Amino acid sequence: MANTYLSRTQGTGNRQKFTYSAWIKRGALAEGFLFQGYTSTSSFVHIKFDGNNKLQVFGKTGGSDQMDLVTSRVFRDTGAFYHVIVAIDTTQSTDTNRVKVYINGVQETSFSTTSYPSVNANLEINVSGYTNYIGAQYGSQAYYGGLMSYVAHIDGTQELPTIFGETDATTGEWKIKTSITPSVAWGTNGFLILKDGNSLTDQSGNSNNFALGGGTLTKTEDC
Repeated sequence: MANTYLSRTQGTGNRQKFTYSAWIKRGALAEGFLFQGYTSTSSFVHIKFDGNNKLQVFGKTGGSDQMDLVTSRVFRDTGAFYHVIVAIDTTQSTDTNRVKVYINGVQETSFSTTSYPSVNANLEINVSGYTNYIGAQYGSQAYYGGLMSYVAHIDGTQELPTIFGETDATTGEWKIKTSITPSVAWGTNGFLILKDGNSLTDQSGNSNNFALGGGTLTKTEDC
């Protein structure tokens, strides 16, 4: 997806609870945005690999940081898929429960930077009339280089990994669930794209289709 990104304008959704999930295979070990909810240059939420190959979940409103989590470990494997989940619920009383990051079904608990959002914080996501980006940040910068599949966003709930994947009984490996059923509903802005190909048509039933913002989206067979 180098030099390629997707975008969609949002409706009114839940700014306190949402879950992002994607199966990704890195191709370029450089800063690259997986997802960004954007309202202005001083108000946004993003999930990205930073220049040190760590995963960052970051949010800012009105120029003030709302959250910043950077994993301690790095992600340099370009030969296999990672399943990345970021599940947020700012209504949780315990700060560490407000942002949960899972890689291949296992929750990340070690962070080199740790700053959780305040209780009941409204994040810059699911804001009516503003844009979500996949594969780059606003302004077509810091493109993600690699593959993406089964990119999902659930608007309104903080989901568990078992919604999206399961452990193979024979190999013990974390594997994809090709049918995703949210615990409650997909929500206003919920979507599922890049399912079994390069289609930007929403497969959640919400008709929240994405558009190709730039570049070329190529279908690649992998496993």
